[in-house]
Amino acid sequence: MLSRLFAPTVEVSAHCDLPCGVYDPAQARIEAQSIKAIIEKYHASDDADFRTRALIIKEQRSELVKHHLWVLWTDYFKPQHFEQYPQLHQLFNEATKLAGAAGTKGSNDVAVADQLLAKIDEIAEIFWATKKAS
Repeated sequence: MLSRLFAPTVEVSAHCDLPCGVYDPAQARIEAQSIKAIIEKYHASDDADFRTRALIIKEQRSELVKHHLWVLWTDYFKPQHFEQYPQLHQLFNEATKLAGAAGTKGSNDVAVADQLLAKIDEIAEIFWATKKAS
């Protein structure tokens, strides 16, 4: 009797954790663009307090980039995508490292921010190709 009471009444399935349409690499890109702008403003300023705040915000934005990439990597992309695009795991690994301590989180180099943006763009290209196929 209890098993019938707590048994699901409707069975659903989805490609993603939620119905598609909630994932988008643009979230990671927006944060990465912010990082690049922060680095540029950091270098343009002589104000020590401003520069300290800029570093704190840049590190927070770098964490957000990693978060948005991890969500795509773990929740959106499925085994068939990794089979179709064998470079995808490597792209995510490189992109998240570029947002980490060895990347924008620990660097004030605009070139590193540009590298991160380029990796996100590569991931986005694959993402949109998979969206067209579904």
